[in-house]
Amino acid sequence: MKAVILAGGLGTRLSEETSTRPKPMVEIGGKPILWHIMKMYSHHGVTDFVICCGYKGYVIKEYFANYFLHMSDVTFDMRNNHMEVHHKRAEPWSVTLVDTGDESMTGGRLRRVADYVRNDEAFCFTYGDGVGDVDISATIQFHKQHGKAATLTATYPPGRFGALDIQSQQVMSFKEKPKGDGAMINGGFFVLSPRVLDYLDGDSTVWEQQPLQRLASEGQLMAYEHQGFWQPMDTLRDKNHLEELWATGQAPWKVWK
Repeated sequence: MKAVILAGGLGTRLSEETSTRPKPMVEIGGKPILWHIMKMYSHHGVTDFVICCGYKGYVIKEYFANYFLHMSDVTFDMRNNHMEVHHKRAEPWSVTLVDTGDESMTGGRLRRVADYVRNDEAFCFTYGDGVGDVDISATIQFHKQHGKAATLTATYPPGRFGALDIQSQQVMSFKEKPKGDGAMINGGFFVLSPRVLDYLDGDSTVWEQQPLQRLASEGQLMAYEHQGFWQPMDTLRDKNHLEELWATGQAPWKVWK
């Protein structure tokens, strides 16, 4: 099964990091968050990737073109114009990088890579800026069982503000709100039938609007409920939070060995 990953947006809310690179190439623990997402999928046996590039897509292409250099020790023999790579740490991945346009919306990017997944029974689809301990194998199995056109992973938004218990102007308790207002949201990590490609009109199609709304109205959209960790990297605060979790060995999305 293939995994299509959106990696072409501008990442304007993380402009501190994205002025020189696309958001999926912003690093957590010295590795692009895109790499972390691919490692999550690879752990569940999904190793064939289609990356939807756009804004500064050449950065992603150069990263994979030089993957051995990024991941291995290397000796450059300048005298003899020779390079030797030591202790190759290759991933069992096939990575297809597709230029889906600088201005395309999420649905438009998926439409641009349609030929790579059109003949598959189903494929995975997600955003290039979010991680979690999502059981991807379970989402795939769930999708196969219900037989509908689309499955999304429903999750709770991360708590961003401290919840206060105030009595007579005195704060009696303070705690991070763990699950927002209690409503689940779209967490990405979709499993889709190629039938959804018929719901995409052009580059301006926003996947989260008309296509998902139409799928829901037609009874073709199912939700796999994820109760565990999920975190998008929308802001510098989010990035720093993920970095801290990784640095302290408490990254819940690190399901691989």
